[in-house]
Amino acid sequence: MVEIKSDLRYTKSHEWVKVDGDTITMGVSDFAQSELGDITYLELPEPGESVTQSEPLGVIESVKAASDIYSPVTGEIVEANDQVVDAPESVNSSPYDDAWLVKIKMSDPSQVDGLMDSAAYEKFVEEEGGH
Repeated sequence: MVEIKSDLRYTKSHEWVKVDGDTITMGVSDFAQSELGDITYLELPEPGESVTQSEPLGVIESVKAASDIYSPVTGEIVEANDQVVDAPESVNSSPYDDAWLVKIKMSDPSQVDGLMDSAAYEKFVEEEGGH
C-alpha cells in the first residue's frame, strides 16, 4: 500500500505539496516513486528560476523510465534540495521527508486550492493505478 499523507496536497502528475504561508515545498509522491522503481538521476531548477503551474520544472529518471517533474504552482524557486540530487535513491526511501525536491514562492497562493487533498488523491491513485 502506498503512503498518502493527509496534510499534503497532490497533483494529477503525482507531485505532493506542503504549504507554508506563500511558499510550498514539493516532491514526488510515494505512488510515483513506486511506479518509477529505483531512482537513478534527478535534474532540478536553480534558486531564482521561475516556474509555471503544470509546466515541467525538472526531470526524474529511474531504471525504468525518465519523466518530467511538473510544477504544482507558478512562482520562483527559492531552494533546491542538493542532497537529493546527490543521492536520488532517497526519493525511493523517503519521498515525503528527506527527498523533498524544491521550495517555490508562489505568485498566486490560490492555485493550491485547485490541487487534490489526500482523499481525492487516494481515489485518483486507485483509479489510475488499478491497485
